[in-house]
Amino acid sequence: MKASPRRSPGVNTTLSVPLAGRSTEARLDFDRLYRASRDDVYAYVVTLLRDRAAAEDVTALAFERALRRSRTYRSGRGTERAWLFGIARNAALDELRRRRRTTELVSEPLDADASTPSEDAERSIDRATVRAALRRLAPREREVIALKFHAGLSNGELARVLGVSESNAGTLLCRAMKQLRKACHETA
Repeated sequence: MKASPRRSPGVNTTLSVPLAGRSTEARLDFDRLYRASRDDVYAYVVTLLRDRAAAEDVTALAFERALRRSRTYRSGRGTERAWLFGIARNAALDELRRRRRTTELVSEPLDADASTPSEDAERSIDRATVRAALRRLAPREREVIALKFHAGLSNGELARVLGVSESNAGTLLCRAMKQLRKACHETA
């Protein structure tokens, strides 16, 4: 008769070792990302959709998708913000496809700095000029400007979100800014 195999004394140690193939990368801090990005994501989505109510829904959908996919985030592929804005962009484009219409800037994000009434009036005029100029841009140009300035993405992050090379992203941004300046001068 065969003797039963002895139990290994190191079983507890073996169970505490991470499973092979699991990423040792730090987990995404979703709460922190949400608090830091919610207003910027909303402003970006409003820029694309031109509809505040729809932007609220799409922003919520983008954060829901991000939460469900938080385990897929890899820091080696870009920053958390770039990853999140890529998800928000896809959610907004899905909504636009559903509606089959183009986008336009509806409102500006709120300023954090307090200012005097005369400065507020001047900023109001400047914003109105920029809004009117943005309406004259092509949708792709508006999107590039919104990603760069609402999201604060670097050109590398912008490239990953748009699915183009980094040099192409820089070129797209440069062209969009030239068109915006030209439209601002024509509007003023």
